[in-house]
Amino acid sequence: MQSDAAGRSRTAGRSRAEHGLRAGTQEREDSVNEEKYISILRREMIPALGCTEPIAIAYASAKAREVLGCMPEHIDIRCSGNIVKNVKAVTVPNSGGMVGIGAAAVLGVLGGNAGAELEVLEGVTEEQILKAKELLKGDFFSCSLEKDVANLYVHAIVTAGEHSAEVTIINRHTLITKIVKDGEVIFEDPEAEKIGVKPNEDWNVTIRGILEFARTVDIEKIRDIVERQITCNMRIAEAGLSGGYGQAVGATILISGAESVQTRAKAYAAAGSDARMGGCSLPVVINSGSGNQGMTVSLPVLQYAKAWGRPEETVFRALCVSNLVSVHLKHFIGSLSAFCGAVTAACGAGAAITFLAGGSYTQIGNTIINTLANVGGIVCDGAKASCAAKIASSVEAAILGYEMSMRGHVFQPGEGLVQDDIETTIRSIGYVGRIGMKETDQDILDIMLDKVSLTE
Repeated sequence: MQSDAAGRSRTAGRSRAEHGLRAGTQEREDSVNEEKYISILRREMIPALGCTEPIAIAYASAKAREVLGCMPEHIDIRCSGNIVKNVKAVTVPNSGGMVGIGAAAVLGVLGGNAGAELEVLEGVTEEQILKAKELLKGDFFSCSLEKDVANLYVHAIVTAGEHSAEVTIINRHTLITKIVKDGEVIFEDPEAEKIGVKPNEDWNVTIRGILEFARTVDIEKIRDIVERQITCNMRIAEAGLSGGYGQAVGATILISGAESVQTRAKAYAAAGSDARMGGCSLPVVINSGSGNQGMTVSLPVLQYAKAWGRPEETVFRALCVSNLVSVHLKHFIGSLSAFCGAVTAACGAGAAITFLAGGSYTQIGNTIINTLANVGGIVCDGAKASCAAKIASSVEAAILGYEMSMRGHVFQPGEGLVQDDIETTIRSIGYVGRIGMKETDQDILDIMLDKVSLTE
């Protein structure tokens, strides 16, 4: 039987946590700015065909050829370590099973449609795939690692005779910051390079503001983007559940577990990643520049909404919560990091599940805290088949975080990276992902590129 002292201690802990969630930075509640949040959703929830890092390379390559105006004789890709890490082991969609930077770049040149942005490879033909494989056997393509650049950095240079074209992408997968033709700068946006450099500046999004927006927004203003996410992401999850992609993590979860909502939430999210990392040609509506994150924020929420019989409007509002919470957390980490994005996306899913359950602001915040305190240390070692398993683990942690929160349990300030309130906890995690894991990120890349001895 519990002692009175133990009971009082837990009660005090809960009161302190609830006070923390309402205090500190939370006192600076932002008034609901509907257009601001809708703008974030429209910017982040866009369709993409294939893993977004190889697609960014294909997009830069297609745009460079477009600027050049003819078929190049050579293409050179210069990119950051994080791009290398996330392209090295992932299958490029519509490539006939090819993997890597060269496949993405050459297909972008041969069959890419720059106007389609993250769906740049949608129209690639079998003939172009065969031609790409032939060109990759010769010296048509070269690649080099750029140091001291943004984590998300792609520089494509195409040449034909005396003519050349260059396209540079920084910080976002389709954010072209510079275009050069025959040595002359024809477009430049130096301000774009500053995105995410100082994340604490000019970012007045909060968990409280997100919830106010989700509860009050006119559904018709966001219907198209939310419906597209539901349709696209459910379709690729169902393809993944066939078991024909990657290591069939989602299908394995569904087979090995009972038909519970918790099992389906994990299975569907993992299956979507199985298919996406395995080169499935179906598009995904992304979040924070990532298809894996887009599926993690949406598919578990849809499974809970279905199991609980929630009406369409409530589901749409919950997906606003999940997408915006994920973007909010990822904002402080940056576009690419050694911090696994499945964790921040799962926080969004957990928050939305708590929202669907009728949870309060405090309970939603505590779900996020519980999730971060549990799986905040998962590292990103590139895009590949095991991303599906990391998604499943993160979603499981989010579900546990929700179950704990609804029963009044939350990890306390001072326990690891947990701070006095939800917003400071988010910034704490963000600092670790953005600053603290820089060296880890480099070590992971060095191991992947066989630059270190593992026997020392």
